[in-house]
Amino acid sequence: MSFKPQIKIAASYMRGGTSKGVFFKLDDLPQAAQVPGEFRDRVLLRVIGSPDPYGKHTDGMGGATSSTSKTVLLSKSTQAEHDVDYLFGQVAIDKAFIDWSGNCGNLTAAVGSFAVSNGLVDPSRIPDNGIAVVRIWQANIKKTIIANVPITNGEVQETGDFELDGVTFPAAEVKIEFVDPADGDGDIFPSGNLIDQLVVPDIGSFQVTMINAGIPTLFLNADELGYTGTELQDAINNDPQVLLRFETIRAYGAVKMGLITNINEAIARQHTPKIAFVSGPNSYMSSSGKHIEESAIDLNVRALSMGKLHHAMMGTAAVAIGTAAAIPGTLVNIAAGGGTRDAVTFGHPSGTLKVGAKAENQDGHWKIDRVNMSRSARVLMEGFVRIPNVD
Repeated sequence: MSFKPQIKIAASYMRGGTSKGVFFKLDDLPQAAQVPGEFRDRVLLRVIGSPDPYGKHTDGMGGATSSTSKTVLLSKSTQAEHDVDYLFGQVAIDKAFIDWSGNCGNLTAAVGSFAVSNGLVDPSRIPDNGIAVVRIWQANIKKTIIANVPITNGEVQETGDFELDGVTFPAAEVKIEFVDPADGDGDIFPSGNLIDQLVVPDIGSFQVTMINAGIPTLFLNADELGYTGTELQDAINNDPQVLLRFETIRAYGAVKMGLITNINEAIARQHTPKIAFVSGPNSYMSSSGKHIEESAIDLNVRALSMGKLHHAMMGTAAVAIGTAAAIPGTLVNIAAGGGTRDAVTFGHPSGTLKVGAKAENQDGHWKIDRVNMSRSARVLMEGFVRIPNVD
């Protein structure tokens, strides 16, 4: 019996923020995978190594976590005044499924770097030394993101002394600006309220702030869930019943946000909405053994991604945190001490993160011009990935 040889596809394996993913130029994919559809999904699933019932991604490029089971497709932008179109696919680990419903804010830091290094940005916009301002069109959510990429001698500078909690080694700082991050089709708050009551049958009733900024997110109070807000991954991820409880709350929250019409649809929309819980600024020991002082943070936030507590914080969820913190009366703002603020530093399992946002109330509706934060990125490996034939 004869078998077809493997398919060879040009790719880069990159870290962006606290995530890793496989990056492709769209026109490097097999022609049939250059358009959305089942074939593209089969190709990318095989690249990552999903579905994997062993949950290891041994036969693929994935890392068997929500932070490392990611794919990115990039091309010269089809939008005026933009440089690159960025399409993100969150790959499920144990299911043959890719969620295209949201963005990855962490990998955004690597998008600008990849775009510069791979000829997707006009050379006239790249200084010999300084900052290349890369205008990204986030195609999943149809939003503009600006990546300020450091350039030295005409090339992307990846090394530096910027430290990011959740990333072991320092690197060059990449400042990211999420422009008008709220859902353009409606209010930042889908219900029109800063706080709602979410009733989850057989589980309970919870205060919730539902927000569309960066990524649709449900914020709950840690104490209502029985937590302090200083938990690390093992406190959540080692208990299947706890994870099922969070997923059930998330599913009912998705219905209340209008993202799905029935809780059974949540299984096909694992990437959004995110679910997070907040508490006031309490000291704790991070996952790296670093002591986080109460005085160093405004609040604590823990968030789940793809059904597990995240080891740090998703970039898009950080946008939601910064936005909610800037609006007096949300659960996030209250946990941070209330009042008006244009930046917040929050604790997460790996350490702390500062995110800035300025809110303005216009005719009864809250508006956010942009949210900013710093990340880092670097190429881990580049060349080709190979996959068996997926026809």
